[in-house]
Amino acid sequence: MDIYFESLGCDKNLVDTEKMMTLLAEGGHKLTEDPQTAECAVVNTCCFINDAKTESIEAILGLSEYKESAGLKYLVVVGCLASRYPREIIKEIPEVDAVITGSGLSRLCEVLERLAAGEKSIVVGGDPGNDSALPQKRGISTPVHYTYLKIAEGCDRRCTYCIIPYVKGKYTSFDFDAILEEARLLEERGISELIVIAQETTRYGVDRYGKKRLPELLRALCALPFIKWIRVMYCYPEEIDDELIDVFKTEKKLCHYIDIPIQHSSDNVLKRMGRRMDRAGLAKVIGKLRTSVPDISIRTTLIVGFPGETQEDFEDLRNFVEEYKFNNLGVFKYSKEENTPAYKYKDQVKESVKNERYRELMTLARSLSKAQKEKIPGNILDVIVDGFDSRKRMFVGRSYMDAPEIDSCVYFDSDLETLMSGTIVKVLIKQSDDYDLFGTMID
Repeated sequence: MDIYFESLGCDKNLVDTEKMMTLLAEGGHKLTEDPQTAECAVVNTCCFINDAKTESIEAILGLSEYKESAGLKYLVVVGCLASRYPREIIKEIPEVDAVITGSGLSRLCEVLERLAAGEKSIVVGGDPGNDSALPQKRGISTPVHYTYLKIAEGCDRRCTYCIIPYVKGKYTSFDFDAILEEARLLEERGISELIVIAQETTRYGVDRYGKKRLPELLRALCALPFIKWIRVMYCYPEEIDDELIDVFKTEKKLCHYIDIPIQHSSDNVLKRMGRRMDRAGLAKVIGKLRTSVPDISIRTTLIVGFPGETQEDFEDLRNFVEEYKFNNLGVFKYSKEENTPAYKYKDQVKESVKNERYRELMTLARSLSKAQKEKIPGNILDVIVDGFDSRKRMFVGRSYMDAPEIDSCVYFDSDLETLMSGTIVKVLIKQSDDYDLFGTMID
């Protein structure tokens, strides 16, 4: 059967999609990039916020049209939206033939066989967080030189705004040796940059081994001979300890880059969010990181407009951002998600106020980024080559300070006509704009 995949949402979803692609290939199915030639379409959905739900539903409805206009026979929905609303999807979108929830992703081939046998309106699942049945080998849908390495599934934090624990289940660390084996297989395929991900990477190992093993895992990954860069995302601030910081100080392959989703700075808002660390604790962790690893690049994400957020709370957040000058910053407007505690909070913030605070914080983030980038021209940076930008007529890559897709880029000229993606080159930075850097490759 020819299968078309559409993967939405986060990089963790993308890893699942790549593993399902391998599962299908091993089951004798073929993959196609054109939904018009597919017999079956699989949508890996997201439902983290309302915009993500809307995007997922639109993707499902869009693909359903190929049942009339092309040869599409089956439409299968998997992922977070499927886990959250399995029966509703089957009932409200009759074009959907099957829904797979939780860790039932490994049953995809079984579902296709049942559909081919004439069965309809199938709903199957598995225990949330159980990744053991998915293959370690996987197709790569990212550029050939970098990819994501998922080390755990689920979350135990239960922040009051977040639906993920209810969809993904409890925090479940994957087997240490299996992760290393997957990394070795990726290394054999020529991957230069491994990006370590989970709902929360810093608690890796606690549930399975009784202790945090992220530092040990990062050291083991850095020991792989042909991987050039290791990058780690989704580090909760309260779990960043001296042992982890020491890995950043001593492992040369580990990028001096850390993603710490703090969400807010006001103690009032943090408490209502169900977060585990207050403003003073956040300041202490950030200060310790910058003292121990002076060139570290810190990314964070923030939520504005959380229920009960006063103007004073927002000003606290704005002042915190100005003081700690995060290198990369993502801002979200609070999304009211049913079945979360915050959904029932009565002091919801008006959309107009959310929009105003969002714009103000994004304007501040832009000005801080510009000020930081203006300090870099004249320096030489190691840059991993991502490709060639045909519009700018320049090669494009990233320094250690930036993760792919979400952070800044480095554009540069070179005397060479071609450069292989994944190559790390020296670039003399000559100028900057609000977010990106521009320079020339040197020997």
